Amino acid sequence: MREKIRVPGGFLFFSIVLFAAIAMPFLLRITVVKGDSMLPALENGDRLLIDRLSYHLGKPKRFDVVMFSYPYKPNTYYIKRVIALPGETVRIDAEGMIYVNEKPLSENYGNAPIRDGGLAANALTLGEDEYFVLGDNRNFSMDSREPDVGNIRESDIVGKGWLCVFPFSRFGVIR
Repeated sequence: MREKIRVPGGFLFFSIVLFAAIAMPFLLRITVVKGDSMLPALENGDRLLIDRLSYHLGKPKRFDVVMFSYPYKPNTYYIKRVIALPGETVRIDAEGMIYVNEKPLSENYGNAPIRDGGLAANALTLGEDEYFVLGDNRNFSMDSREPDVGNIRESDIVGKGWLCVFPFSRFGVIR
């Protein structure tokens, strides 16, 4: 007759907490939005959960909100929306219309017509590992139109903006 091995409840709880403490930094990251470049979707001071696993399993999609490292300042991260994908051509005309592969982009994220197309004022073709990102507050955003930011390499993307967790009045999935 075999004896059953009993695992104390405290040990199981401790194991779960330990696993979560070790695994969480690899799966999720909490960040604070600084500035108004993503208004109205995200506000200054919003606390977000960034999903760090999704892009190890798949690629960013158009309109995903992503967090990426800023190339000229270590430990500085930006949160923007993906507008164009690897290999695509993006252009912003004088009226502020965004074109991807010379077709008008149908989207309702920008809160105003773009006044300055920046690097995308002329057709810009992305490399095989590059993304073009914009802030939703288009005229007050440091994004891919700016030479200091430019196209975002896939390797610089930290994760996908997933959930606004604070303030509680704004709790919900990021769209």
